Amino acid sequence: MQSFTEENYLKIIYHLSQNNIGAIQTNAIAEKMQTKAASVTDMIKKLADKQLINYKKYQGVTLTPSGKSAAINIVRKHRLWEVFLVEKLNFKWDQVHDIAEDLEHIQSTELVEKLDEFLGFPKSDPHGDPIPDKNGQFDTIPFTKLNKLRTSEHGLIMGVSEHSSNFLKHLEKLGLTLGKKIAITDINDFDGSVELVVEQKKISVSREVAKHILIKI
Repeated sequence: MQSFTEENYLKIIYHLSQNNIGAIQTNAIAEKMQTKAASVTDMIKKLADKQLINYKKYQGVTLTPSGKSAAINIVRKHRLWEVFLVEKLNFKWDQVHDIAEDLEHIQSTELVEKLDEFLGFPKSDPHGDPIPDKNGQFDTIPFTKLNKLRTSEHGLIMGVSEHSSNFLKHLEKLGLTLGKKIAITDINDFDGSVELVVEQKKISVSREVAKHILIKI
């Protein structure tokens, strides 16, 4: 069993590894954890002693199979709790992350499995991120970033890659939420902004916003 802090480190290393090839540097972990590199070094030594990570000085960190399994289990709990908060307690999708950060540390396997069953074994969370099953397996959810679509292409909003509250509130204000049908009407050559139609409403979003909206064509 890991402490809350150890679990948070494993989860951060796992998420960083999804966007990087090779070992994760301590400075990158420190930035995500909002702490000093020296504190990160102390923690990763503890995780290495527990055989949850591989660590070589100046070379970075990788998860061991047991460390990866532990990290995926934390991700699973976090995303299941987000589904519960949105679907059963009527929280908005921009409100659930911080609450799920606390709930993900509940250790009861029985509770998590009953929660999964109660929710109908959801495949994705309120932000469109895939939920691993009890064996740690993810369903593949194909998507294309909105800023990669071309004029006249259309599809469904499947998820987002930016989870900040301000970003999610902005999308909700525009009506760009999960499951909405969109159609590209124009792409501005100067700044990359995208003009689209959602539910018969014409809107424009910046390139920065568009690159974080995931579309199923």
